[in-house]
Amino acid sequence: MKAPASKRWLAALVLMLTAATAHAFDHSHAAWTALLKDNVVLIQGGNASQLRYAGVQAEHQRLKAYLEGLSAVSMAEYRGWTRQQRLAFLINAYNAYTVELILSRYPELASINDLGSVFQSPWKRRFFVLLGGERHLDDIEQGMIRAPGAFDEPRIHAALVCASIGCPMLRDEAYSAERLDAQLEEGMRRFLSDRTRNRYDAERNTLLVSELFDWYGKDFEQGHAGFASLTATFARYAERLADTPQAQARIRRGDYGLEFLDYDWRLNDAR
Repeated sequence: MKAPASKRWLAALVLMLTAATAHAFDHSHAAWTALLKDNVVLIQGGNASQLRYAGVQAEHQRLKAYLEGLSAVSMAEYRGWTRQQRLAFLINAYNAYTVELILSRYPELASINDLGSVFQSPWKRRFFVLLGGERHLDDIEQGMIRAPGAFDEPRIHAALVCASIGCPMLRDEAYSAERLDAQLEEGMRRFLSDRTRNRYDAERNTLLVSELFDWYGKDFEQGHAGFASLTATFARYAERLADTPQAQARIRRGDYGLEFLDYDWRLNDAR
């Protein structure tokens, strides 16, 4: 005996919804978090990190499976997400594909720059598919994340990791929409707390900061997310950059010299 048409239609709808749910993108990025938990090593009091590339390489299929999930997302699906979901997706994609790029020659390299040439930087190598197109890392950072009006979020510079010692730390967890603002803020605080990359020299009354702030200083001068200038940015995190109340007061007043530290491009490898 045949079921009524209305019941057949309802059953088909339930099946479609179940299938859609089964294939829905995991915005918690749990697979990436699990891989990071197993292989990220925190150093500098938790303000910097290294990655066990050999460990990731030994279980490369776990990374590949996560990357396949990223590549399966269509542009139409991505556009239907919230701002926080899109930005978390892109930050995680950038960091995960950077690890994949390093593994393409690991352990026979000392720096991500070894993957470039006089004709092409490693950030211009097209080696993955994302949102329906063949991409390189600069497509994510420069073309999507930093595109004017897309996110206007300066703190991404403490979240995107270029596999180098000079970079901000690779977190031991994925970025997620629900916690994105807190994670970005914590990233800035940790980065500016790491004395190997940002510090105040009291003897010279000079603030020594990462070259990132030289390269991307304009991102901190547009008023986005409350950042109006580099001076105001450093004042906001004065307690992270200096240890004494006197030094912190100088930073808040902008009463100091400013120098940019050379970037350390050596691989952030926990060998």
